[in-house]
Amino acid sequence: MKTIFVTEFETDFGTLILGDFEGKLSLCDWKFRKMRKQIDQRLKSGLQAEFQEKTTDLLLETQKQLNAYFAGQIQVFDMPLQLVGTEFQQKVWNQLLEIKYGETDSYLSLSKKLANQKAIRAVASANGANAISIIVPCHRIIGSNGELIGYAGGLSAKKKLLELENPALKNQLSLF
Repeated sequence: MKTIFVTEFETDFGTLILGDFEGKLSLCDWKFRKMRKQIDQRLKSGLQAEFQEKTTDLLLETQKQLNAYFAGQIQVFDMPLQLVGTEFQQKVWNQLLEIKYGETDSYLSLSKKLANQKAIRAVASANGANAISIIVPCHRIIGSNGELIGYAGGLSAKKKLLELENPALKNQLSLF
């Protein structure tokens, strides 16, 4: 059986669980989220691996980069990723990686970019199944009407992340 090395990481935004599978980041997700068990099971099954608590060089580097991001010192992450999901989910997650720091997009727009305007619910579901939060920036997806909707880390964490990336949004987001 293979191993996913995991560690918890406390941030001002909430507690994250980080996972290293064979030198690639496979998990950077909110510890307290509704789909915690499903996400963990998908990773274990997809990678045919079990979790083991251990801090690795990659997990330390991930913490370093996340701290730099939270401090406003970096806008792009640089680490190998292991995305675990269906082909469609991976297409959605790769599209999320194209959304630049400080920008937002909508589920409808994302569906159009994937050439399937009717797949809004499937895109939303894939977005919610993202196991590499922040780094694969699912927090940058908002409603077509500009409202904050759904986020595994909670809407307050989503709001704080968006304000961190684009301070000009602060007045707009103050409605939430």
